[in-house]
Amino acid sequence: MNADVGADAKLYGRLKAFEGRAAVVAGAGKDPVNEPMIRHWCEAMGDTAPAYSGPGAIAPPTMLQAWTMGGLSGHTGRSAAYDELLALLDGAGYTSVVATDCEQEYVRDLRPGDRITFDAVIESVSERKTTKLGTGHFVTTRMDVRADGQPAGTHRFRILKYAPAGRGRERGRGGGREGGRQGGSGRPRPVVNRDNAGFWDGVARHRLLIQRCEGCGALRFPWLPGCGACGSPEWGTVEASGVGTVFSYVVMHHPAFPAFDPPYAVGLIELAEGVRMVSNVVGVPHDKVRIGMPVQLEFLRVDEELELPVFRPAEGGGGDEGGGRGGG
Repeated sequence: MNADVGADAKLYGRLKAFEGRAAVVAGAGKDPVNEPMIRHWCEAMGDTAPAYSGPGAIAPPTMLQAWTMGGLSGHTGRSAAYDELLALLDGAGYTSVVATDCEQEYVRDLRPGDRITFDAVIESVSERKTTKLGTGHFVTTRMDVRADGQPAGTHRFRILKYAPAGRGRERGRGGGREGGRQGGSGRPRPVVNRDNAGFWDGVARHRLLIQRCEGCGALRFPWLPGCGACGSPEWGTVEASGVGTVFSYVVMHHPAFPAFDPPYAVGLIELAEGVRMVSNVVGVPHDKVRIGMPVQLEFLRVDEELELPVFRPAEGGGGDEGGGRGGG
């Protein structure tokens, strides 16, 4: 048996042993379900559904995980198994991490005043997989959430622990390397599916398209198969003017992906049409980006295959000093 194949098989056996082990036992939400957090969430998401405000309000179902988060101080119920698993992957050279997806199941509505408790388990660890980001293992945890002791929902969260493509990975102390995908920009590709293909077709034609509900006329972004306001599955599109402002932003320092040049600014851009989208703010140093800065759409060619919509300060809105960094 090839030595690398044998080492991979041995590592995978150790990783599989973590399946079924507890990640959190008897966790408790730090705050009960409450109206201020619901309001902040709805404002950030642009969700104006009437069910989330006023007498008898419920929490948006997709907030399920929010009530379980421990903040900077963490949770006392967290077990050592999850940390041990991540340390094992780090030691094998899979030192980068990216969240890939989550799945949620809802059992009952959450209402202000509900007390949240939860348990979490390491549900699965995949075999070694090669992706466009790099080679690594997918780790899935399942969280069972309760409200006042009654089942409220399930949250599955999946991450990829990987060695970035193009950098190879250290194999423990042996120093052996496994090469990754070379060539191109190394930029991760967007996931294009039947629900958002029209958006990316528009980008290819240098048009930023926003969905408009044919039932109630509400604009929505990102693209979704149905209207969150009236539930209609019928929709058309309008082309955005490309004018917007920085509603909020973060400056990315870590992790250092090979395709990016940190630090760079990632903005939540409020378009003139009223919807918001996440994109890079380019053409200005990251430390000069400000909330409220007027920005203008442009299309950034990443490589021969990919263009992305980004925003740079509008004239008089922040200047072009120092040049920009292409994030994405």
